[in-house]
Amino acid sequence: MDHNKSYREALEWIHGLSRFGNKPGLERVTAMLEELGRPQDRLRFVHIAGTNGKGSTAAMLASIMRAAGYRIGLYTSPYLLSFSNRMAINGRDIGHEELVGLVEEVRPLVERISTDSRYGHPTEFEVVTVLALTYFAREKVDLVVLEVGLGGRLDATNVVTPLLSVITNVSLEHTEVLGDTVAQVAREKAGIIKEEVPVITAADDSETLAVIEDRAAQLGSSLYYVKPLAEEVTGKDLSVPYLNPDTPSAGFSQVSVNEKGQEFSYLGFTKNFGGLFIPLRGSYQVTNAATALAAAELLVKQGYRVEEESVRRGFATVEWPGRLELLQTEPMLVMDGAHNPAAVTNLAGALPEYFNYRRLILVFGIMADKDSRLMLENILPLADKVIFTRALIPRAEDPRALASEAVHQLGWDPRYIEVFDDIGMALEKGLELAGNRDMVLVSGSFYTVSDARAYWEKNMR
Repeated sequence: MDHNKSYREALEWIHGLSRFGNKPGLERVTAMLEELGRPQDRLRFVHIAGTNGKGSTAAMLASIMRAAGYRIGLYTSPYLLSFSNRMAINGRDIGHEELVGLVEEVRPLVERISTDSRYGHPTEFEVVTVLALTYFAREKVDLVVLEVGLGGRLDATNVVTPLLSVITNVSLEHTEVLGDTVAQVAREKAGIIKEEVPVITAADDSETLAVIEDRAAQLGSSLYYVKPLAEEVTGKDLSVPYLNPDTPSAGFSQVSVNEKGQEFSYLGFTKNFGGLFIPLRGSYQVTNAATALAAAELLVKQGYRVEEESVRRGFATVEWPGRLELLQTEPMLVMDGAHNPAAVTNLAGALPEYFNYRRLILVFGIMADKDSRLMLENILPLADKVIFTRALIPRAEDPRALASEAVHQLGWDPRYIEVFDDIGMALEKGLELAGNRDMVLVSGSFYTVSDARAYWEKNMR
């Protein structure tokens, strides 16, 4: 048997399901899982939703729990390097043969359900979620760290009842599906909260918190907060208990940054930690790390054993590419999958904090359903030259439309803009224009970063 051919055919079938679009609702995924014997009932979960940071938080929590000796399933989206990144056990992506076998089993089921007028055709994300849950159940993992795809309430992952729910933050995104106010989006995210299941949030705006607090109160779910401390905490301050019984909060503060990552302190519900290092850049990653550690603390309350050494090793060894990732120097090549206005704002703030460069050459491509105006307003002021491009998927925005918007609505000089449909050519051009002290930044979407990174790995590394 040609295993490579079988794998390619499996991926073609999965990606072919994208033509059925995004259809919010749990009826199709529930029906598929019922026929497969409800594999989710044999698993334990931490369920993570949020506008930004949920993937990084999931990766760091999985790394901590893996370092603690557990067999951990990690489900994330989108993938960065290959489709198999989306479902991994202890850092190992699902194998080609395992995926082919699962597809062969699930495909007839999908086709059968698609002919049932009660359901309609399952979507790509629904099918991938079913594949992942089936895989993790058969591999008998100790815990699944499960990242929401879109929203929460009607997301395919919301068929599980977790040990713990996590909401990283909320800002406007996917307004055509989730609603056009922060409160409406927050209600969708808060839909992952289950009755009497603890929930952690790092959200910090009052409108979002009001929605989460109301939902948690309705369901009798204990709510825990993750908040930045007003002042940097180090040394002797770590002996101060931070637990507030009225509003249980974990506090954190960034201590130092360098080109390799950053150090932070954490004052938790039951334990405090100083000198924690993460090899990820961006102050927002400290928030994500603190949220992951808060989740680990609550898992300890539910019977898991997590020692301090596991926390330190889990953080220090976490791998999460495509987030302020430095791939080369002279010139610097940085890739970041910021894909909505809030993420682009975070990226713009982090660049001068972590990197010293002369000029910034931006290679930028987004998805057509994103708020291009806000994203461009947030990132263009940092750039000296912009190369608009597109990822190799149908949802990608036409780079000529972005160029037109930059010129006609934001007043950019067209002499400093170029357009390439081919992402490899866009990257080549960016590096050609850059001097040794300049930075080429690839951003706008994880799909853009994925395609650019694959091209760099194959042709330029």
